[in-house]
Amino acid sequence: MAPLSPTVARRELMLRIGRRRKQHDVSVSAIAKELGFSISYWSKVEKERVLAESKLDELMKLLDFDAAEREELHELRDIARRRGWWTNYSELLSDEISRLYGLEHGADSVRTYESILIPGLLQTADYARALIANDRARIRQVEIDRLVEIRLRRQQRLNGTEPLRLTAIVNEAALTQQIGGPEVMSDQVRHLTALIEEHVETLDLRVIPFEATGGGLLGGATFHLLGFDKSVLPDVAWTETLVHHAVIEETEPVRHLDTLFANALAEQALSREESLSALERRISGT
Repeated sequence: MAPLSPTVARRELMLRIGRRRKQHDVSVSAIAKELGFSISYWSKVEKERVLAESKLDELMKLLDFDAAEREELHELRDIARRRGWWTNYSELLSDEISRLYGLEHGADSVRTYESILIPGLLQTADYARALIANDRARIRQVEIDRLVEIRLRRQQRLNGTEPLRLTAIVNEAALTQQIGGPEVMSDQVRHLTALIEEHVETLDLRVIPFEATGGGLLGGATFHLLGFDKSVLPDVAWTETLVHHAVIEETEPVRHLDTLFANALAEQALSREESLSALERRISGT
């Protein structure tokens, strides 16, 4: 079981309410009227707000939740009101990135694709610092250390009694691009091999070699697929470019990214063992 996450708890709470609303064919306007909200305010509740306890009670009565379900929803609400570790960095993070970190913290699995960079969950501090410091257009120098701290804090999910299951696909270019210089990159590659050997059951790192004929299938994309308990929550995706990033919950875009990831893994990437050998050859210089 993944750690409790306020972001995931709020998402489950609203999904369960939304499903019940559709089952009972209760309109948004009827809910807004019952709770004394405007429709626009209810829209904010669906996206980001946590209902007051009394309003949740009124809503559960309207939607005919039984006693056991009401207890579960109250528990979800209590968790949703807590502060996740990412809230300590709210002045540095956009709402959407904070949401990503909250979802990531409560996910059971993450599948990530990077074309020319090492995924953030696998970066060394020096690699992360070099990468962040180079983004002079968006990041002030005084923020670099705390942003590196955030990246390393995210990586704690790789450890513990219930570690995150991470599958990462990277193009070979990510291993050759000299982020921070040869020494930093050499340490980064050694770090990857150590992680693969340490997390045998939960980390699957695959390399798409330069020779792969479909290696450019995903271009310069960066995306993640976050998985949860399928009986409760559907997968979500995260996509990122230089000027835009967003959490994606819609079924079709998530399914499309899932298919792209599966194709890249099955048809283009080396096996886990071959990828580890490729990293070791890079370390030895052969």
